[in-house]
Amino acid sequence: MKDITRRKFIGHSAIAAIAAGTFTAPFIRSIRAGEPGANDKIRLGLIGCGGMGQGDLKCFFGNPEIECAVIADIDDAHLAKGLEICADHNRKQPDTVKDFRRVLDRKDVDVVLIATPDHWHALPMVMAAQAGKDIYVEKPLAKTIDEGRAMLEAAKKHNRVVQMGSQWRSAAHIIEATEIIKSGKLGHVSLARAWAFLDWLPSIGHVANSPVPSGVDYDMWLGPAQLRPFNANHFHFNFRWFWDYAGGLMTDWGVHLLNIASMGLPPQNPKSVTAAGGKFILDDDSETPDSLVTVYDYPTCQLIWEHRAGLNNGLNNRSWGIEWHGTEGNIILNDAGYEIVTEPKKANILSQKKKGSGDPRPAHVRNFLDCCKSRQQPALNLEVGHRVSTLAHLGNIAYRTGRKIVWDDVAEKVVDDREADKMVSVKYRKPWHLPYLRRG
Repeated sequence: MKDITRRKFIGHSAIAAIAAGTFTAPFIRSIRAGEPGANDKIRLGLIGCGGMGQGDLKCFFGNPEIECAVIADIDDAHLAKGLEICADHNRKQPDTVKDFRRVLDRKDVDVVLIATPDHWHALPMVMAAQAGKDIYVEKPLAKTIDEGRAMLEAAKKHNRVVQMGSQWRSAAHIIEATEIIKSGKLGHVSLARAWAFLDWLPSIGHVANSPVPSGVDYDMWLGPAQLRPFNANHFHFNFRWFWDYAGGLMTDWGVHLLNIASMGLPPQNPKSVTAAGGKFILDDDSETPDSLVTVYDYPTCQLIWEHRAGLNNGLNNRSWGIEWHGTEGNIILNDAGYEIVTEPKKANILSQKKKGSGDPRPAHVRNFLDCCKSRQQPALNLEVGHRVSTLAHLGNIAYRTGRKIVWDDVAEKVVDDREADKMVSVKYRKPWHLPYLRRG
């Protein structure tokens, strides 16, 4: 992680004002209230120190006020890596634990960073809110829609600042492009399309069950998920490709890009969702589709999501983009920048290109930390995070049932389809229980 400069933070304080539809928390004392100065230390508790947790920890350390008090992970190897990162960033050595609840017990933890597998997002977040912590939780918000709702209700009840870690919400060029759309200069946007082609994704092959590796608390890793024998293909990074723990590329990449696409659309929910796809490329143990097309019908427009995995050819390529099509012109966007394409005679806006704004992660984290102090809601608060995560989950439900999903966004219920509606919630393995869960 490169050193974070002041320039990369330009505009971060304005990002909080962009999030639409946020709830307003009553006044609460800021972090370390009663201690002087804007540079007071913010003491971090990290839950989950795998690949995302390690990257997030480095990014948080780009802010001089951050100290890490404790790291929780079920794998000794991950704990060792976390200690190494702290030393590399000249921070004091934190404590290490395997049970995340020991993080929440501590009075010297102000902020909790949750970078666990998806099936372990909801419970630590809700419990952290109950413990009075502010929270940065990786995307998707949870494994199911009902868990996301429980997280949102906990954040409201306990007046917590919570940011979901989909960093492109804080990218300056994306904000600029979507503000152009919302200004009306593209006219009526009737279609948005988001896609990701990812040929870095290798086949995970076929692997037999095996003993639990030394230094791993596997029962805690499973947590609320169904009890199964240990299998290395389901563990750590590969959890993404199994329904017990996550939602495949739809919730891994789809949440990011549906989030961006939604920034240029009215703040509404889809009336219905259809999806088609399958495993057309990868012959391995993974359960989730490597190829998928999902269509969301809204009251005033349509949103299309497409993803495809490609066999890893050593090039480590990825290609993604967003398109918005309006009556006065189109915008095409990715991390390299955006392009506005209009007819020469259209007067609302001229064709133009704009370069990308670079890595948005520092600004996304900085926005969260500033909001922890100001008690404003961050750019990707749980009102927004729940809405965009729900899109991805609905796409997976439509794919898994093979049917059109009619969605009641007020009741958060699939209409007239009991099988599909069951997938909105989750059943936790005892003794785990999620407060605020509506059903399940």
